[in-house]
Amino acid sequence: MVKEITSWFSPALQEEMPVAVYGYFGFAVLLIPTAAADFLEYERFQLIETLSPFIYAGKIKVFSINSMNKQSWMNNTMEPAHKAIRHNQFNEYVHNEVVPYIRNHTSANTHIFTCGASFGALHAMNLFLKRPDIINGAISVSGVYDLTEYTKGYWHWYGFEYKALLHCVH
Repeated sequence: MVKEITSWFSPALQEEMPVAVYGYFGFAVLLIPTAAADFLEYERFQLIETLSPFIYAGKIKVFSINSMNKQSWMNNTMEPAHKAIRHNQFNEYVHNEVVPYIRNHTSANTHIFTCGASFGALHAMNLFLKRPDIINGAISVSGVYDLTEYTKGYWHWYGFEYKALLHCVH
C-alpha cells in the first residue's frame, strides 16, 4: 500500500504538523486521533489494515492528522478560555490547511469525510457541523460530546461558543 508521511509548519498552530496519507485515489477519509494520540494511532491499531481493501480498490484515500487535545481540552493546567482558543486554532488548521492539502492531493471535487472515536469523534463531528460546505460528512464513534468537565462550566470566550450536543437535545 502506498503510504506517504509529510508535514508542514502550520501558521494556525505555530508548529510542525505531520500527516500520513494512505492510498492512490477515492473519496477522502480524514482520521482524527482519540484523546491525546498521534497521527499514526490508527495504523498502530490496525484500522488502516482493516480499510486496506477499500484503499487498494481506490474507493478511499485516507489522511491521518495529529490532534491538539494535549494542548487544549486535556491540558488540566490550562484555563478554559485558552483551551477554547487552541481548539479554534485546530479548527482553523483543518479547515484552512488540511482541507486544501487534501484537495491538492486528490481533486477539487473530492468528497471529504471526517472520522474519529472518543475525542476524535467530537472533532470529526464539530469540523463537519461548522463547515458542511467543505466537509461532506462525519463518522463519529463513541464520542465525547459534552465538554463540561473540561470547561469548568464556562461556555463562551473570545468568539468561541460551545454548546454540548447533549444540551441541544434536552
